[in-house]
Amino acid sequence: MNKKLHRAKLTLVGAGPGDPDLITVKGIKALAEADVVLYDALSNEELLHYAPARAKKIFVGKRAGLHHLQQHEINRLIVKYAKNRRHVVRLKGGDPFVFGRGLEEINNAAKYGIKTEVVPGVSSALAVPALQHIPLTHRGISNSFWVVTGTTASGEFSEDLILAAKSSATVIILMGMKNLTSIMEVFKASGKENTPVAIVQNGSQPDEKLGLGTVATISETVKENGLSSPAIIVVGEIVRFTKKEEFGDLVNSYLKHK
Repeated sequence: MNKKLHRAKLTLVGAGPGDPDLITVKGIKALAEADVVLYDALSNEELLHYAPARAKKIFVGKRAGLHHLQQHEINRLIVKYAKNRRHVVRLKGGDPFVFGRGLEEINNAAKYGIKTEVVPGVSSALAVPALQHIPLTHRGISNSFWVVTGTTASGEFSEDLILAAKSSATVIILMGMKNLTSIMEVFKASGKENTPVAIVQNGSQPDEKLGLGTVATISETVKENGLSSPAIIVVGEIVRFTKKEEFGDLVNSYLKHK
């Protein structure tokens, strides 16, 4: 094996949910040592300032509706630049291992003898609801939460989504806006028509938008407010805790009857 290839390194860095201040210190340190940065659409471009001026920065997309490279093309670029530039930082929105295909990238790099490291990121699934004062768990209301995808490779819902809709847990759905109406039908089938729903578009960023409703009404809320991807969908009674004023009275009323 080529000695230079043995010295190559790939670091997967979680960029957080969008606000550049929410990247970790370790993530910043990794960027500062990068020779090449391959970054997604969901990673804030301000973070590229932490990389050396000499570092090559390559946009690889990875957002619905935008041109992006296929995963095998990204894998190929990682190997190509690791050979020639030694340290490749793969900057990924949120956390690399939460629907980020991070394992595919490090496994492929490892096949070529490239040293790999993962720097966890603040997942949008956790951070975006928190910024809206929506706790994913709360004593007496929600003892657990599910994080599920609203889009699968096959185009069909996963069994996990169906099971999540039947549970009493808070459900956080990523990549689900395209299938929102169908997803809400799954919850309706479980008798959840009146369960609160929050949709947060561009969470943690200056252009953040919030839509509130119930399983039965949220699709209309989306139309009225022009909500679209990228967005986080939160379903559960815990949504009543949002800082949005119109839900405030419902919180106190709900807790009195628990």
